Amino acid sequence: MNELKLSKRLEEVVKHIPKGSSIADIGSDHAYLPCYAYLTEQIKSAIAGEVVEGPYQSALDQVKKSKLQHVITVRKGDGLDVISPGEVDCITIAGMGGTLIQSILERGKNKLEGVKRLILQPNIGTHKVREWLLQNDWEIITETILEEDQRIYEIVVAERGTAIAPYHENKEAGLLLGPFLMKEKSEVFKKKWQHEKLHWQQIVTQLQNAPESEENRKKKVELQQKIAIVEEIL
Repeated sequence: MNELKLSKRLEEVVKHIPKGSSIADIGSDHAYLPCYAYLTEQIKSAIAGEVVEGPYQSALDQVKKSKLQHVITVRKGDGLDVISPGEVDCITIAGMGGTLIQSILERGKNKLEGVKRLILQPNIGTHKVREWLLQNDWEIITETILEEDQRIYEIVVAERGTAIAPYHENKEAGLLLGPFLMKEKSEVFKKKWQHEKLHWQQIVTQLQNAPESEENRKKKVELQQKIAIVEEIL
């Protein structure tokens, strides 16, 4: 992977950036995504944010190597601390856990002024991202699921709007599985949730054989509810 060739999942993220946007790529690592997005004429400028020193230096080196210092600014900082309100109109956050993405958005809420689109690719816990979007008036406009190197990734794209709109059929199932993805029911989607269901069933069996406790009982009920949702949709 480099500034001219991204992984499949990051290429998919770039596809959802509105043409001509100014973006902030949070957790940019080597800054491959913003470099690629500019070189393919998808964006006009970018801020690459990194909190860790090593990746921050890698991003600086990559932008310099690509001779893109005039359009891509690399900044060191935690989450949305690297941007000011109104500075960008699109934010990409890819390759983190859903809980971390949720906390980045929550902590940086005041920085989202002027931002029209969020493109979020959690590695796990996508339901946490959907919950935050729903609670904060961001409407999911599309979702993608794909498999790469034997891992399955989900991409959630949201704009300001009527956050509840995509969930008109089944809110609980939509938050867990994705309101768009559960309608499409792609082969990758089925594969992911059949695997998750099997994993949950194994845990339920373990809990049934474990000593009785309130914590175990709650966990078992929660997993059984999730299994029921998956079985209903699949």
